[in-house]
Amino acid sequence: MPLPTQVAWLFLVAIPVACIAWTVTHEEVFKEPREYCIKQSIDRKTLLGRKFFYLFTCEYCFSHYVAVFILVLTGYKLLMDDWREYLLAGFAIVWVANIYMSLFALIKVDIKKEGLMTKNEEEQANHKN
Repeated sequence: MPLPTQVAWLFLVAIPVACIAWTVTHEEVFKEPREYCIKQSIDRKTLLGRKFFYLFTCEYCFSHYVAVFILVLTGYKLLMDDWREYLLAGFAIVWVANIYMSLFALIKVDIKKEGLMTKNEEEQANHKN
């Protein structure tokens, strides 16, 4: 596959990785399982047990597992013609996916901030009346 096509695939394949990792680790739909995992990541007696459950609460950590799944699903490879291509592809996908998640988090914070500012202005206008 030509390099420009590989790069395009990299940025496209990272989208579902980011989406899945963010949804599982942040969104309301997975709140109860995430809270269970948070509790287990604190309360488990063994280091391995704590770290296993922590993986489901951290978008960066979880994105590695999602990236492996996506690599198996798509067969995406990056730059080389041996096993190293999967290793490079996996880390590159995680890196791009985490850029996407960081941008999404910034946008979400900005939207929330705008909403709070609007609400505050509306309350001030109501108090004047």
